Amino acid sequence: MVKFFCEWTTLGTDTLMVRKRLGLMKTSLHDVRSPVTANDITGWVKLVFLAWCLVAAGTSPAKPMPIALPAAATGVEIQAALDGLPATGGEVILPAGTFEVSEPIVLSRDNLTLRGTGEKTILHLADNANCPVVILGEPVNAPSRTIRHLRVAGFFVDGNRAHQQRELWRLAGEGSEIRNNGLIVQSVSDSVVENVTCARCRSGGLVTTLGVQRLTVRNLTAFDNEFDGLACYLTSDSLFTGLNLHNNPCAGISLDLAFNHNIISNAILAANDLGIFMRASCENQFYDVTIRDCLHHGVFMAHAEAPRTECADNAFTNLAAANCGAAAFRVNNITCTNNVLIRARFEGNVHGGISQVQPDLLTVR
Repeated sequence: MVKFFCEWTTLGTDTLMVRKRLGLMKTSLHDVRSPVTANDITGWVKLVFLAWCLVAAGTSPAKPMPIALPAAATGVEIQAALDGLPATGGEVILPAGTFEVSEPIVLSRDNLTLRGTGEKTILHLADNANCPVVILGEPVNAPSRTIRHLRVAGFFVDGNRAHQQRELWRLAGEGSEIRNNGLIVQSVSDSVVENVTCARCRSGGLVTTLGVQRLTVRNLTAFDNEFDGLACYLTSDSLFTGLNLHNNPCAGISLDLAFNHNIISNAILAANDLGIFMRASCENQFYDVTIRDCLHHGVFMAHAEAPRTECADNAFTNLAAANCGAAAFRVNNITCTNNVLIRARFEGNVHGGISQVQPDLLTVR
């Protein structure tokens, strides 16, 4: 069929578009020896486009079949299945069940997907494993390249922190700068994390770092992690939406080290120490974030004793903060400027709504 259409659209002796009608065509539709009507050209373009679509469909590589693992699979077998996918990528599917993980599950090639069935697919970190559970990107201290088009979805990460002894994966060498988070995304672009829960991890729940761009995180739950529910560093142009981050001993969300040009929306941050900690974060948009029952501030903005670490040009629309143990919104340094609150609602916070180290650092609308 494809061969037929290729021959059909060739201007040869057997073409259906005879030369008597089109004239002696040279190099373009405009370079003909005799007049051509608009209908002739439109029909010819449509025919060539149809042929191109059919050729593309006939010559593009077939999408590999997903690999479905049994409920008895181990973390080693999950990794082997990912590593065994073709160079073009593919998908590994996990059923409901508990999968014991003793080494990180790593997606370090383009176009890989790891998908479970929801919260009944549990990745449980083994006792004394002292490692991250899932890594998107190269599992090294300083990745040399950006990995693209990854997707993880539909599982529960249990970091089993009561039976882990340290925060860092390795004591020396590669991995010694990687913390034992539930899910790490590093040097990754154009990828998706969705319908994932991270709980009881030895460091943070989900952490993005080292040059993450255009990541979508959708429907993330994180609770009872050692530090933050969601922590983002060196991350830009990404979307975080549908967040439920609660009962983390540090921040629900921690943003630092060039967290710029991102969107956080539809988030509930409850019973964390801080709702949002921000430093070195600029030009971000926050929509419909609800913070409640924090031990201290709802939002805490700061900078470090270094240049370019301020929080500036961020906008919060429909931010709500209630029953926090300090202020709803604290601006702690005078370098944090041009931040805007739009239709904010604050109530029942011990130190009131807005607290600023200097007046008029925040614009309220």
